[in-house]
Amino acid sequence: MTLANLPPLVTVFGGSGFIGRHVVRALAKRGYRIRVAVRRPDLAGFLQPLGNVGQISFVQANLRYRNSIDRAVEGADHVINCVGILFESGRNTFDAVQEFGGRAVAEAARNAGATLTHISAIGANSGSQSSYGRTKGRAEAAILSIKPDAVIFRPSIVFGPEDSFFNKFADMARTFPVLPLVGGGKTKFQPIYVEDVAEAVARAVDGKVETGKIYELGGPEVLSFRECMETMLKVTARKNSLVSLPFSIASLIGSIASLVPFITPPITPDQVKLLKHDNVVSKEAEAEGRTLKGLGITPTMVTSVLGSYLVQYRPHGQYTGSGKAA
Repeated sequence: MTLANLPPLVTVFGGSGFIGRHVVRALAKRGYRIRVAVRRPDLAGFLQPLGNVGQISFVQANLRYRNSIDRAVEGADHVINCVGILFESGRNTFDAVQEFGGRAVAEAARNAGATLTHISAIGANSGSQSSYGRTKGRAEAAILSIKPDAVIFRPSIVFGPEDSFFNKFADMARTFPVLPLVGGGKTKFQPIYVEDVAEAVARAVDGKVETGKIYELGGPEVLSFRECMETMLKVTARKNSLVSLPFSIASLIGSIASLVPFITPPITPDQVKLLKHDNVVSKEAEAEGRTLKGLGITPTMVTSVLGSYLVQYRPHGQYTGSGKAA
C-alpha cells in the first residue's frame, strides 16, 4: 500500500479514557489509522488489541503543553478531543485542561488542516456558576471561532463498563447502608451509553455529521437522580436506604473532602452546583435534530446494559438470586 492509499489518520486526545477507548474501538473497526495522544502512553497498551498490527500508535501529549499537542496532531486528517476532568487536581485545573486545552487542540487542528470533533457536556455554559460548566462553555465558543466547521457533542451522563457514575454508587452501596440523594435526588439525567457516543463520534469522522453545530446526546429515558439510584440498587440486588442530602450540606462535605490529599473526593462543591440543574437534551436540540436520533442512531436503554457490568457489586456476584452454587 502506497502512502497515498493509506487510510486516514485520526489523532484521539484522551484515547485511553472512558469515552476515548470506545471511540478508538469504533474507529478501528472502520479501518482508520489511529494515533492515541495521552499523558502516559506506557499505560495505554491495552488499546493495541482493538486494531490490527500497526493500526494503533501512541504519542505522549498533555493538553497543558502546546508543543506536545502540535506534535500529536502533525499529519492527522481528523482530530478528536475526548479530554475532560470531573474535578481539579494539582495543575490539572478546569481552566488549563478544558478551556486552554480545548482551544489549543482546535488551533493545532486548524494549522494542520485537519477536521475536528470535540466532546463537551450538557451543562456547558460560559455563564455557568460551575467552573466545570463554565470552562466547557468557553472552550466550545473558542473552538467554533477557531474551527467553524468543528463538530461538538454534548453528552448527558455517560454509562458503560468503566463509568464513574453507576460504578461509583454501586461501590458505595457495598460499604455504606445509606446512600445520599443530593438535593433530594430530583435532578434529571438522560443517561447515554458510551458506545452510542462513540458511534456518533465515528460518524463525524466519516463525514456523515453536519459540521459547525453543537449536538446534545441523551439516551431514550429521562431519569431523576433517585430513579438512577433505585435502578442501580435493583440491578445489584441491594436494599440500601436512600436519604436526601441538602445541597448546602453536600457542598460542605465536598469542601472538607477536597482538602484531604491523595484521595478522590466523593463529591466536590463544583459538582453540587452542577446538580442544581437538570442534565437533559434541550427542546431546541430535539426540534433541530441535533440529537442521537437526529444522527440516525437508536439510543440504548440503561437497563439493557447496566447488569452486564454491575453484576460484580451484587452480594454474591453473578450467582445472587440465581439459586446456583458458586
